[in-house]
Amino acid sequence: MQKRHERIFSPQLGGAMHLWCFGHWGKPVLVFPSAAGFAHEWDAQGMIDALAPLIYQGKIKLYCPESNISRSWTNKQAPMGERIENHKRYEAFIMQTLVPWIRNDCRSESIRLHTTGTSLGGFFAGLFALKYPEVFDYALCMSGRYDLTAFTQGFNNSDIYFNSPLAFVPGLEGQALQRARQTHLTLVCGQGAWEEGCIEETIALGRLLQNKQIPNFIDIWGRDVAHDWNWWRRQVVHHLGGLYQSA
Repeated sequence: MQKRHERIFSPQLGGAMHLWCFGHWGKPVLVFPSAAGFAHEWDAQGMIDALAPLIYQGKIKLYCPESNISRSWTNKQAPMGERIENHKRYEAFIMQTLVPWIRNDCRSESIRLHTTGTSLGGFFAGLFALKYPEVFDYALCMSGRYDLTAFTQGFNNSDIYFNSPLAFVPGLEGQALQRARQTHLTLVCGQGAWEEGCIEETIALGRLLQNKQIPNFIDIWGRDVAHDWNWWRRQVVHHLGGLYQSA
């Protein structure tokens, strides 16, 4: 398997960001890390091995960047304004630096990406797909949270609103709604240990997407299915395998 480590300079963040790339050909898939924020997380947790058949077959190429989540939504000690600005800088890095880099790596200036992630990575995948549907035409969101106030101790303003799918999706109308209908979200969650909050918000977002006729699929797993890598490996194989195996 072709495996590369890159350091991508981000003018938005003022430094180089770690990026791991897996695969030689196929649909580019941007992988957002969980709250740990590490670029090597999916490799370390066996997610790359689980997807190895699709990668070897040239069905997909995975791009796994690090995040600055420890300076934004999980940093409860920092002032809220600082946390919000750090998220905005990371979003700008993804859209202005990393997406063009991936497209250049794929030798296509306009190729649309798929995106995925677990836990907070699932939140990011869904958020970016809904905010930038012209870029991301599919998101696989596993065990995500979709109400950002869960990480802001209840604080809310326009920045929080527009980064909380459960907040802004109900207000999508007209052209903004037509844009969102260009993407597809697959929302997956178990009902077992440590899925509290995730299961409720997954179902709630799925219902909102259905009401707005934004393409989606809700896949709720059993009460034995925990918020854990063992289950996410099975879920990613089930969904990406089904999506790409016949491609």
